[in-house]
Amino acid sequence: MTAPSLTPLSLAALGLLREKPRHPYEMYQTLVFRGEDRIVKVRPGTLYHSVARLAEQGFVEEDGVERDGNRPERTVYRITLAGVEALGAALEEMLGESGTTFPPFPLALAEAHSLPAGRVVEKLGNRIQGLHERLAEYELLRNAALEREVPRAFWIVVEYQQHLLEAEADWLSGLVEEIRTGSLDINPCTQAHSAGTGTPVA
Repeated sequence: MTAPSLTPLSLAALGLLREKPRHPYEMYQTLVFRGEDRIVKVRPGTLYHSVARLAEQGFVEEDGVERDGNRPERTVYRITLAGVEALGAALEEMLGESGTTFPPFPLALAEAHSLPAGRVVEKLGNRIQGLHERLAEYELLRNAALEREVPRAFWIVVEYQQHLLEAEADWLSGLVEEIRTGSLDINPCTQAHSAGTGTPVA
């Protein structure tokens, strides 16, 4: 079965509605609490639009209206059978997919030899610092989930992201040390190019 074309946000919305009926703002709050706003771009407005689109596709339907105090009424949605099937097909395809993606950082790393070594060390140092800041944020999310006794199945992506960030930070720290000590020549072509053209090395 070919998985339906779902945007990442639509997929996340269907996953939340697979758990229980919700109104879009509750869905937004849940994504933020679970840290999924770090892996899928989400704002309340775009989430409302995605839910409306899912309704047009027949994947969700209205389940009633909810009122909280003096706040405006909010439409609650539930997933349909077609939505359950679409979600399952998309997840099965994505979980088993090992195809190549094209994020910008690996390309920049592949071409880092075009920059002076000092600049590479500086920029990678900035990235490593950012990775550690993100790790601290995920640790806060993990602790909050544990304190509230949220089932681990709902936040395993936090652990996954932590492991990825830790591995990247460790590897990049080693790379920076290699460049600093000279055990890795990050500019192997610079000397040859400079010698051949008379152009000074930056």
